[in-house]
Amino acid sequence: MSSIKPLADRVLVRPDAAEETTSSGIIIPDTAKEKPQRGTIVAAGPGKVENGTKIDMTVKDGDKVLYGKYSGTEVTVDGEDLLIMRESDILGVLA
Repeated sequence: MSSIKPLADRVLVRPDAAEETTSSGIIIPDTAKEKPQRGTIVAAGPGKVENGTKIDMTVKDGDKVLYGKYSGTEVTVDGEDLLIMRESDILGVLA
């Protein structure tokens, strides 16, 4: 799918869609929507080398992850908005 292959400890994430309505049914306008903090990993780099030792990635393609609100850099690949970020920006993997 992706024509970008992340390097080192970076991952390419497809953010989930922003919430359209609140739990009580109120419609949220575009100007008030918050950036999503969840997404799916589309591609992951091979890991990084630190002090001569290779450290493998702990996440893989297809993992649902939770990341910081302002993490990553927005990129457009094949007309789709994605985020590229370091593995350390990921707060956790959702079960």
